[in-house]
Amino acid sequence: MRKLGLAVLLLFLCSGTLFASGGGSSSKPLAGSYPIVLSHGLFGWGNDSSGVISILSYWGGMDTYLQSQGATVYAPAKTAAQSNETRGVQLKDKVLVYMAANGFSKVHILGHSQGGLDSRYAITNLGLSSKVSTLTTLNTPHRGSPIADIVNAVLPSWIKPFVSTVLGVFVQLIWSQGEQDALAALGSLSTSGTAAFNSRTPDASSVKYFSYGSYITIPDLIQHPLMGLIQPACIAGGLFNGQGGTCDGLVPYTSLKWGTFKGGPDYGLLVTGIDHIQCSNTLNSGKPWYDVEGYFLKMASNAKSNQ
Repeated sequence: MRKLGLAVLLLFLCSGTLFASGGGSSSKPLAGSYPIVLSHGLFGWGNDSSGVISILSYWGGMDTYLQSQGATVYAPAKTAAQSNETRGVQLKDKVLVYMAANGFSKVHILGHSQGGLDSRYAITNLGLSSKVSTLTTLNTPHRGSPIADIVNAVLPSWIKPFVSTVLGVFVQLIWSQGEQDALAALGSLSTSGTAAFNSRTPDASSVKYFSYGSYITIPDLIQHPLMGLIQPACIAGGLFNGQGGTCDGLVPYTSLKWGTFKGGPDYGLLVTGIDHIQCSNTLNSGKPWYDVEGYFLKMASNAKSNQ
């Protein structure tokens, strides 16, 4: 009888352990994934930034969240305002040092906005293709932004160097990361600039390319206080360029699709879309409007399943 009681007690304890651990498995959804490199966009910053801006979170805590789900995450800084080529060199150098220091053989890259373009450049033109398993781009202007075209057209040639210098000084004070070149950045994001970029930056056959993207459904300065101001110009420019009027405030919906397009985030009926800043949860701007953590987990899980 005592043996039977002991057996029942052991069975109870074991079953309790099984239930507590979800059926015996405690692994997190991103465990076993290659490390994830987060590549920020124009005027962005990383976890190793040194300027005033570094006290804020570009990724809105999503780097920490992905780590909590079992991933190893690296979010390096690049020059805030520069060409795709310059930022691509910086990204490549930092990724290689990071991988060598930690003994990693492959990584996934998730690039927001211009961060997707400099990642493509580093992969194709700087030999990073052998180190990257997947590239996921988020609201990246693969075919340019009408806003860059409009600024280029509106600013007279004689004033552009002055504007670039003033903007460069300002950005240097706030970001303190590299030599700023706003005109080079602007050229990289224009429709003509990206067309030339795409012709010399074909996809690497060894890397899998995915894209995600969102848009604003109606003009709304409450949910989109910054992008809502720019949206009308983006719509007009997109229609003029033949890219369509649907956009996230900066990037036409047709421009952000590259490789295998996987769609965008889910949100409620009262939400008027997800804009260019909210999609990356920069400064936690996305959290009030949609499930940011679920969106980033979906992107990271897709990368893992394709490694």
